[in-house]
Amino acid sequence: MTLANRFRVYWIILQTSMAERFAYRSDFALGTLFRFLPIITQIFLWGAIFGTMDTRSDKKIAGYTYGEFVAYYLMAMLARAFSSMPGLSSGIARDIREGTLKKYLTQPIDMLGYLFWYRVAHKLVYYVVATIPFIIVFYLCRDYFPGWPDPLTIVGVIASLQMAFLMGFLIESLLGLIAFWFLEVSSLLFIYMMLNYFLSGHMIPLDMLPQWVEWLPFKYLAYVPCKMALGKYSHAEMGQELLIEAIWIAALFWMNRWVFARGLRQYGAYGG
Repeated sequence: MTLANRFRVYWIILQTSMAERFAYRSDFALGTLFRFLPIITQIFLWGAIFGTMDTRSDKKIAGYTYGEFVAYYLMAMLARAFSSMPGLSSGIARDIREGTLKKYLTQPIDMLGYLFWYRVAHKLVYYVVATIPFIIVFYLCRDYFPGWPDPLTIVGVIASLQMAFLMGFLIESLLGLIAFWFLEVSSLLFIYMMLNYFLSGHMIPLDMLPQWVEWLPFKYLAYVPCKMALGKYSHAEMGQELLIEAIWIAALFWMNRWVFARGLRQYGAYGG
């Protein structure tokens, strides 16, 4: 397949997937709004920990004020909306286990390429529909933020969120490909979900954990975009983090391709 034909196929996949997702636009909007409801719990929780709910308080824990903790959780929800890939790993594992993977092998469609553009369509529709709920929630919680970051920081945050999407996709697809060797991976995926929630910084900022945790790639799924948005990185540090993240993405991409190729060598198309 020529490069032009390949892009034409992916463009059709993107259009078809977006049309499918737009059928559930109301569900996207309501789901996004309800997803922010736990922030109420976080507001009172950290207010109790700090002993105050005054956003102007200078008291700090792990370098964060009370207002910054709440703002961090808001940004973590935004970052996770980019990096989360619900059902990707389990879907790949199911295709391998049930033999439906062969639908990609008998057609001129690359499985990982198809799944990538399917997820791109999902995220595009999600943010088109969820923009208003996001604006409402962030506007109501505007007092918790220290203010607008400078333009270069905004560019860094946007780049980090986009790369978090790539990182999340590549990690989850790699986990799904393990099913070439293990028929049942649901327990492994559950363990990963728990560790990911903790090690990505979605639960608490990684500043509160041992420093070695920041050497893992999971921090780019939530922690790094949040810390950038709160102005915790200098411009030089932002550039360094984005460079390291790009290296992780390149390594994960190679690992996906290598594992997929190795898995196909021993793949048996069991099932219907």
